[in-house]
Amino acid sequence: METILLPTDFSPTAKNAAMYALKLAEQLGVKKLVLYHSYEIPITIDPLTPGVQMLDLETSKESSAQALENFEMKIRAFANNITIERINEYGALAEGLDDVCAKVNAGLIVMGITGGGALEEKLIGSNTISVAKHTKVPVIIVPSKVQFTRIESIMLTSDFDKADKTIPVGVVRKIVEETKAQLHVLHMEETDDEYGVTYPSNVMGESYALYSLLEDLNPEYHFSRNRSFVEACNEFVIAKGIDLVINVSKKHGFFERLFKESHTKMLAFHSSVPLMVINGQE
Repeated sequence: METILLPTDFSPTAKNAAMYALKLAEQLGVKKLVLYHSYEIPITIDPLTPGVQMLDLETSKESSAQALENFEMKIRAFANNITIERINEYGALAEGLDDVCAKVNAGLIVMGITGGGALEEKLIGSNTISVAKHTKVPVIIVPSKVQFTRIESIMLTSDFDKADKTIPVGVVRKIVEETKAQLHVLHMEETDDEYGVTYPSNVMGESYALYSLLEDLNPEYHFSRNRSFVEACNEFVIAKGIDLVINVSKKHGFFERLFKESHTKMLAFHSSVPLMVINGQE
């Protein structure tokens, strides 16, 4: 991996994510961090002038560039042998990130996220969640109060559903090998069965498929019967000293259910460690 991309809105949460990205770059041997800001033309309403006024595009571009430069100055002292570059472009954030990643050869996106009430989370986290759900490049979401700790233990969540077809094993293998971390696989048992904590028969085939794919990484497998996905993940993070959670986003899977508006405890907002989101292959 040559480059990490850091989309920023210049907030304290974004600065925290930048500090995390710099430390992660050191662990992974990444030599470049690209700061990225996408801007749109702000709309203002002048009480003295009927109608809506749009500010000048060039003014917005210059403002974005200046803010990006100021943001770099705040983190530059912490960039040990890591080159920092800046890109600012007009447009919606989530729509252009794949192209930006291809342009700068970024293999990973790091973004911050801020927790709060349900409405606040929906508004503040919208860009981060949108990026995580739609970009092809893996995204690490860094909670606002989480500081970097060296990644030595990784948890992959899996429902074992078509694991051999939906989990981008190459991406999982890459992060595990580059961090040299121990891999744990956590499966949520969604229904009661007579087997208790043993392998339930309805996932035997799927679990074996995943086992075959990850065998060379020597993962440890764990099962939880906790009905709450968020609680189960956080309990396991504490119990096993997990430094990074990996969740594979796929249609109608755990991630889709996780981010429905009716959920008040969303893992990305309430995790005590960063969450890496990888889009599935289906």
